[in-house]
Amino acid sequence: MTPTKPTASTIRVLLAGLIGNVMEWYDFAVYGYFATVIGREFFPSSDPASSLIGAFGAFAAGFLVRPLGGVVFGRIGDLFGRRRALSLSVMAMAIPTVLMGVLPTHQQIGVAAPIAVVVLRLIQGLSVGGEYTSSIIFLSEHAPQRQRGFYAIWGLWGSVLGMLLGSGFGDLLAHTLTPDQLGSWGWRLPFVLGALVAFTGIVIRQGIGAEVIEPKVRAPVRETFGRYRLQVLQVMALNIASSVGYYATFVYAVSYLEDIDNFRDTTALSLNTGILAVLLLLYPIAAWLSDRIGRKPMLISGSALMCFGALSFFDLMHSTDPQLVLRGELGLTIAVALLAGGKNPANVELMPAAVRCTGLAVAFNIAEGYFGGTTPLIATWLISRTGNPMLPGAWVALAGLITLITAVFFTRETAFRPLEESP
Repeated sequence: MTPTKPTASTIRVLLAGLIGNVMEWYDFAVYGYFATVIGREFFPSSDPASSLIGAFGAFAAGFLVRPLGGVVFGRIGDLFGRRRALSLSVMAMAIPTVLMGVLPTHQQIGVAAPIAVVVLRLIQGLSVGGEYTSSIIFLSEHAPQRQRGFYAIWGLWGSVLGMLLGSGFGDLLAHTLTPDQLGSWGWRLPFVLGALVAFTGIVIRQGIGAEVIEPKVRAPVRETFGRYRLQVLQVMALNIASSVGYYATFVYAVSYLEDIDNFRDTTALSLNTGILAVLLLLYPIAAWLSDRIGRKPMLISGSALMCFGALSFFDLMHSTDPQLVLRGELGLTIAVALLAGGKNPANVELMPAAVRCTGLAVAFNIAEGYFGGTTPLIATWLISRTGNPMLPGAWVALAGLITLITAVFFTRETAFRPLEESP
C-alpha cells in the first residue's frame, strides 16, 4: 500500500511509534472489559449499576488527568526530543498495569481498595498523557512527503492492537475459565502479563538512539495557552468525535451488551474482538486514502456518518440478534476509521512545530479525557437515570456534530503541503 519498500530503519521507527500505544490501550481495554468484575470487587453495592458506575468513574479519573500528563511529556518532547518523551512514557505506564493485577479487593482491605484503584488510574493517566501524541509526531516527522497519513496511522494501529490483545485475552479467559474463576482471580492475569508488552517497548525504544534538539521556544506551555490557543481548540474539536466513538464502540459496548442487552460475556467479548480486527484492517486503508484525497474529506465523511448514524447504530446494537449487533458496531467502526485517516496526520500538520508536542498533547488529551474517556461513565449514568438505552447514541451523535462543524468551517486542507520543520 505504501509506495516505498520498508527498510530495517523504517520498521524500527514504526515499531517505536506503535509499541507504547499497544501497552497503553491493552491496559485500558482490559480494565474496560472487566469493568463489571472490577466494580463488584472494588466498588461493591447492592445495585449492580452503582458498582459499574464506580468502576467506570475510576476509569474516567485516569482520563481527567491526561491533559496534565500531556503537558509534562509534551514539554519534554519540545525541549529534549520526541525520543526522550517516548522512552520515559513507556517505562512509566507499566507500573500501574502490573499493580492493578495484584491489588487486594474491598473485601480484603476495605475502603483502601477503591482508593488504590483510583490512584493507579490517575498515575496511568499522567504517564500516558503524552504517549499517543509523541508517537504520531515522531512517525509523521520521519515520514516521506505525501505518506504522513500512512506513517502516522501506526500509532493508532498500535492502540487497536493493544485493545485487540486485551479483548482477545479476555475472550480466551471467558471461554476457558468458569465464571467463579474469572471473577475471583482470572481477571488479574491480563494485567500482570501486560508487563511483557512494556518490557518489549522499553527494549525497542532504547534502540532508536538519541536526537539533537534545538528548541524554538523556551516556554512551550506558556506559548501553547497563549499564542497558539486557537490551534489547540481547533485540534481538540477535531478529535472529539473519534474519541467518543472509539470508547463507545470498543470499551463501553461490551458492558452495554452484557448489562443492558443481557448478552453472555463470551458473546460480547467475541463480537468486540472481531470488530477490533476489522478496525485494524480499515486503519491503513483510511490512512492511505487520506494521503491521496486529503484530510478534510475523511474528517467530514467520518463525522457525518457518526452524527447522523449513531442512533440507528445503537438501535441495532440494542437488538437481541448478534448479527444486527454486529452491523451496528460495524457502522460505528467505519466512522471511527474514516475519522482516524484524516485526523491522525492533521493533528500534527495543524499544530505549529514550536509547540507541536505540548500543543497536541493538550488538545488531544482534553478531547480524549473529558469527552472520550468519560463516555462509558456518561452512557451508564444516562441509562441509569432515564432507562432509555438509546441516549448513549445521542451523546455519540453530538460528538460527531462538533467535529463535523469544525471540519467543514474551521479546518484547512493540510495533506499536500510540506510539514513545518520540527525544532
